[in-house]
Amino acid sequence: MKQPTSSQPRKQRVWARDAPLHKKQKMVVSSLSAELRKKYGRRSLPVRKGDVVKVLSGSFKGVSGQVTRVELKTLKVYVAGVTVKKSDNTDVERPLRSSQLQITELELDDAQRREMLERTMKTENAQ
Repeated sequence: MKQPTSSQPRKQRVWARDAPLHKKQKMVVSSLSAELRKKYGRRSLPVRKGDVVKVLSGSFKGVSGQVTRVELKTLKVYVAGVTVKKSDNTDVERPLRSSQLQITELELDDAQRREMLERTMKTENAQ
């Protein structure tokens, strides 16, 4: 599915909603903290379960926590400690948009993710 060339917001939203999951994975991206930017030479990375993030805007601004899950279908991220109370006094995780988050620590258990970061570090050091 090709991204539309239209600048109409409704067409952009429809494309994002109907995109395949491998493209939605690249849409769930957050900026890196200043230390990680300097270390890896990148501004942003896709959010993964296990990353530690800081909320940048909204009613939970300033809260840090570990990502508990990433919903690709809805493009939402769930962070430990970001909960709301329901009317029956049970706590429920509040979904956040990845653009409202900043990654402060990376989960590096995945070999592919480590290799990708090493590649970007090598290209930056070569320049």
